[in-house]
Amino acid sequence: MKKLIGIVAACLMIASTAFADTTIKVDGSTTVLPIMQKVVEAYMKAHPDVKISVSGGGSGNGIKSLIDGATDIAMASRAMEQKEIDLAKTKNVNPNQIVCAIDAIVPVVNPGNKLAEITTAQLKDLYTGKITSWKDLGGEGPVVVISRDTSSGTYETWEGLVMKKERVFPGALMQASSGAVVQAVSKNKNAIGYVGIGYLDASTKGLKVDGIEATAENAKSKKYPVSRDLYLYTNGAPSGAAKGLVDFLLGAEGQKLVKEAGFVPLN
Repeated sequence: MKKLIGIVAACLMIASTAFADTTIKVDGSTTVLPIMQKVVEAYMKAHPDVKISVSGGGSGNGIKSLIDGATDIAMASRAMEQKEIDLAKTKNVNPNQIVCAIDAIVPVVNPGNKLAEITTAQLKDLYTGKITSWKDLGGEGPVVVISRDTSSGTYETWEGLVMKKERVFPGALMQASSGAVVQAVSKNKNAIGYVGIGYLDASTKGLKVDGIEATAENAKSKKYPVSRDLYLYTNGAPSGAAKGLVDFLLGAEGQKLVKEAGFVPLN
């Protein structure tokens, strides 16, 4: 009887392990989210035994979830900070960085705005509250500044590359996602925001920065001044079903989906 119970227990343990290996949780950046959604849809179609849940709560939240052991893969639109890496190690989490795509953060205005290009210095003046009227840039009306919230990797990249570590001024309207930025700018003729290149559509107008257009080539070469890599983070090298998903994303089919999502593939 004891032998039978032992066999049953072993079988249950094997079944439990197998189930765990086919369940993946992905959380983090809303910039990487459209890429991951396309990749997950294609991967689950090819691997119906694998169950994957994807949510986009921002890069900071995704990294926190990885550190807390609440997600298998964290999506991030900025690199982990040293303090996050140090905290992870105190919890026996070894962050493994994987570059999955390339992006350009593009300032966007309402299509009714006549502005076609802007400088990084002007963007900084807008986002510190120094410029408050479009008249200063050849337009008309008050400027409505739209920004991502502080948990966003896009916000942190913008702060580093455009703001030069100065904070966005308190009068900016903070949004929880890139989609919310697009919606806010599309509905307000005086608004300016910034989004990843994959979020550009006809509802807003992307601006050249320092005379350089946000093209795939310019983003990849980093000639465009607000270019960046997009990341996945795992606890150590990915394994099991998570490795299968990551390998798929980095492979030819996955990188094709990166391009379909509007972002820049690695190859």
